[in-house]
Amino acid sequence: MRSSCSLRANPLPMELSPLGDSAVVATLGDGVDEATLGRVRALADAIMEAHAPGILEVVPAYATVTVIYDSVRFATAGTRPYPTVCQLITWCAARIESEEAEGAKPRETAREIEVPICYCGQFGPDLGDVAAHCGLEADEVIALHSGARYLVNAVGFVPGFPYLGGLPDSLRVPRRTTPRTRVPEGSVGIGGGQTGIYPLATPGGWNLIGRTPLVLFRPAEAVTCLFHMGDRVRFRPITAEEFAQWK
Repeated sequence: MRSSCSLRANPLPMELSPLGDSAVVATLGDGVDEATLGRVRALADAIMEAHAPGILEVVPAYATVTVIYDSVRFATAGTRPYPTVCQLITWCAARIESEEAEGAKPRETAREIEVPICYCGQFGPDLGDVAAHCGLEADEVIALHSGARYLVNAVGFVPGFPYLGGLPDSLRVPRRTTPRTRVPEGSVGIGGGQTGIYPLATPGGWNLIGRTPLVLFRPAEAVTCLFHMGDRVRFRPITAEEFAQWK
């Protein structure tokens, strides 16, 4: 089953489709850009603000918002889960449209986050390999990587891991053939056409070119993850001495 609606301020259609028997995916476009990420973020926020009973999780990523629901709870209430959740999503989209038409204050805008990064020695064990693959010197890789402007396309595979779009084409490299069993916390890697930061020490297959002293995942705080989808990010090179002082 599929349904669609359009937001007056957004020429792209919103398509709704089931994901298994307990989730709905709202697709807001067929590409990833700043405008699409803004629409995705606004819709996800509106759905969460609705506080609808039975909605378990709202996951924005790239051009989609996935709404996970408790099908048993909906069935107990005597309603059919999928069309009911679709109605909720459509209502939230219409609410955003109405707010925009009435000139309401925009929802929370994306933030600009500067990330200090040390590309030196042990912090970037794959920097030389990336440079060789790209036909560049290590200093050129650093200049290109730190000179780009990135967008947080999604946050996943572990809490707080930002998938950053905007990597220069000249730095695209395949993931490592053999993943590492342990990637240090704060490591910055390149995987295909994206760059990302490991918030925790985990296994990983991205090429590690540096490390940041920032703490990305803070489970004891009200806002646990430093990055949110749609945020803008820049990297600022620092020395090993500055990295040690930061810690």
